Amino acid sequence: MDVLFDFILTLSKWSRLHLHDIALAIMATALVLFGPIINTWARRTVGHLNFAIRIIAFAALCILGFGLALIYLTPLLASTLAHLNNYTLAPVLLMIFILVGVLADRN
Repeated sequence: MDVLFDFILTLSKWSRLHLHDIALAIMATALVLFGPIINTWARRTVGHLNFAIRIIAFAALCILGFGLALIYLTPLLASTLAHLNNYTLAPVLLMIFILVGVLADRN
């Protein structure tokens, strides 16, 4: 059992060094997975408007919405994950990546 705890501690310490990159990967993958759903919602919302307004709305959604989400939510996710202790960080990250894999497989 000590070998398992040592492995979790080692993995958590290594993950803590790369937490911002891990959070960026999670956020980018989430935006790729949920982007079509958001785009469909936006298309239904502004679909009846003028062509020029639709183009501006989609450009603002992609540039501002997705870009700002990636820029501002990544540090928020990294700081949230940083609050986890070394015994829970690695299992939580593993569960997040399994969940992202399952969601990606369903899409």
